[in-house]
Amino acid sequence: MKTARAWPLNVKDFLIMSGSRHRPHLKRPVWIIVLVTFVIIFLLTAYVYPPTSSAACYIFSSKDCTLYNQPPTFPTRELSDDETISHVVIKEILKTPTPVSKNPKIAFLFLTPGTLPFEALWAKFFHGHEDRFSVFVHASREKPVHTSHYFMGRDIHSEKVVWGKISMVDAERRLLAHALLDPDNQQFVLLSDSCVPLHNFDYVYNYLMLTNVSFIDCFVDLGPHGTGRYTDHMMPEVERNDFRKGSQWFSIKRQHAIIVMADSLYYTKFRLYCKPNMDGKNCYADEHYLPTFFNMIDPGGIANRSVTYVDWSEGKWHPRSFRAQEITFELLKNLTSIEESIHFTSDPKRRVISGPCLWNTMKRPCYLFARKFYPETLNRLMMHFSNYTSV
Repeated sequence: MKTARAWPLNVKDFLIMSGSRHRPHLKRPVWIIVLVTFVIIFLLTAYVYPPTSSAACYIFSSKDCTLYNQPPTFPTRELSDDETISHVVIKEILKTPTPVSKNPKIAFLFLTPGTLPFEALWAKFFHGHEDRFSVFVHASREKPVHTSHYFMGRDIHSEKVVWGKISMVDAERRLLAHALLDPDNQQFVLLSDSCVPLHNFDYVYNYLMLTNVSFIDCFVDLGPHGTGRYTDHMMPEVERNDFRKGSQWFSIKRQHAIIVMADSLYYTKFRLYCKPNMDGKNCYADEHYLPTFFNMIDPGGIANRSVTYVDWSEGKWHPRSFRAQEITFELLKNLTSIEESIHFTSDPKRRVISGPCLWNTMKRPCYLFARKFYPETLNRLMMHFSNYTSV
């Protein structure tokens, strides 16, 4: 309380002191004029040089820090023929309204080595909403054995996927291509075999359908596992300042899915120059291609966060995996109520970048799904599902 009263008291003391010295009346507003001038200069500077940190962004911006109205910033240098063609196509797609579907659906894209251990849980999630979703399964190692009718007959042509290589991105594009064949699919969610739903279907459907951004994770990591993976071979199309990092588990709108299909220029750059043991560095295309690409071509159209929870707090090569004994109602309910997105960087200071999760400018829970869960957790997840997914 003393701190709260300090400023008013100082102002009062200042006025009393001014009066006791019988200063001319016209000089008394000088301090006010100086203060107002300083504030104006400060605000103009913030406007001309927009905040680059997440903390500053949420202080100065009255809107969502995804910057919905921020236009793509294409290079001012002379472009190559391939770049010109790419930019024309992307601009045309972005300015073309997506056809309105009478029955908009979410496409759930499962990227898995084989059998999906949580089909029973997903069946419980899907039940009763058969006309509002579609399922696509890319099994990279072996043909999956399905236990739920929601997944039977939903396997697409699949190829081998090697962790950390461009084949991971190829599988994502393959899933998107098949899902785009259905014009009713308006949102596309990429999920792994270790993913589980955190909310009921209605909540997830409204969360994704009633906003106009794609949930693509995207942040700056100046450390060796971020910008340190960049190579000058990506020049001139991809500059170091454009390079971004993020989780591969996206949820994107149809317009953006079409752009991913249309892109060959930037995809080729990452196929050739973002791979393990490239110039002595380990670059993983699935962590960098889409975040960098969309940061360049439509930064205002992405939320810069994923809707799939992953725990990287242990600082290892792979995220934390949950065992059966860890699955409690309290754990699951806590995951559903997280309202702050956290990114762990690899710079020397191990900075943690955090910020509120905004949905249509309103603070909302961040996550709709979570990973990684061992198959042994299925029974406990089934037991708690109706309770932890209740709104």
